[in-house]
Amino acid sequence: MQALSTTRLSSKGQVVIPEEVRDRLGLEAGVQFVVVGDGDVVILKVISPPSRGDFTKLITKARKQAKKAGVRKRDVTEAVRKVRSRK
Repeated sequence: MQALSTTRLSSKGQVVIPEEVRDRLGLEAGVQFVVVGDGDVVILKVISPPSRGDFTKLITKARKQAKKAGVRKRDVTEAVRKVRSRK
């Protein structure tokens, strides 16, 4: 069973993750989180980049799906151009 710890919200909206939790999870300064709040529950989920192999698999899958859907390189280029021109 995991040990419980408590912490407080500062006047600046900051929360300190207790040292024993940081150590157990291997959290270091600068790590980024996704924050989800629902009712009285707050969840912090570490954002970690995919491994090189996982990224390659993801790109391969995306390319196959794009090809199956008939998406061409120039379609993507045009879509990016349109979005960038909206600024």
